[in-house]
Amino acid sequence: MRITLPSGTEAEIVRHASPRMGLVVAPDIFGMRPLYDDMVAKFSADWEMSVIAVDPFPGTDFGPEIEPRFAAVPNLDDNDHLRDLLEAADALDTPVVGLIGFCLGGMYCFKAARSDRFARIASFYGMITVPEGWKSNTQGEPLGMLISGYAESVLAIVGEKDHYTPIVDIDQLRSTGVQVVLYPEAEHGFAHDASRPSHRPDDAADAFARAKAWLQSAV
Repeated sequence: MRITLPSGTEAEIVRHASPRMGLVVAPDIFGMRPLYDDMVAKFSADWEMSVIAVDPFPGTDFGPEIEPRFAAVPNLDDNDHLRDLLEAADALDTPVVGLIGFCLGGMYCFKAARSDRFARIASFYGMITVPEGWKSNTQGEPLGMLISGYAESVLAIVGEKDHYTPIVDIDQLRSTGVQVVLYPEAEHGFAHDASRPSHRPDDAADAFARAKAWLQSAV
């Protein structure tokens, strides 16, 4: 069901009757849509968690095109986004909370590691450095936040053929203490959306199994 966080940001939540833990979901650049409604319900049922997904572009309606979304990212504020993730964690009302995110949300997973609120974090193909077109005064670098934060809590799922996560960046990511799983033939977005041309079912199944084990290792 849809709820409104104290900040005014909308979120989709499913509360498990006996949750092992809570899980916050940070969506990709296309934001909240039926894919994430289904994902929240599936994670809750299959992983025995209370789960909530947070709108990355609150109060906006860009439609299906990616260009206005790319143009809007520099205007997002790291502090506002972290506030929303933390408020979502509180809404779950579980002692232990994890975080999982995809693409843009995967980048925000790295940034959220500056807080100790999330016991485990799983980032799927998050940008390790802020892309040139997204740089702004409100967009800090993920690597810096990992170095000063809790990098050891993070699992990074990345594809070797993903232009958003070049090998030089992956090497820097490993150096922070993040656990990295690299899929040699995978491109960007290979796991969470079966409608994408880059989807790789076997790699996706393996990646989600690893993410589940990582998140549940917190309890």
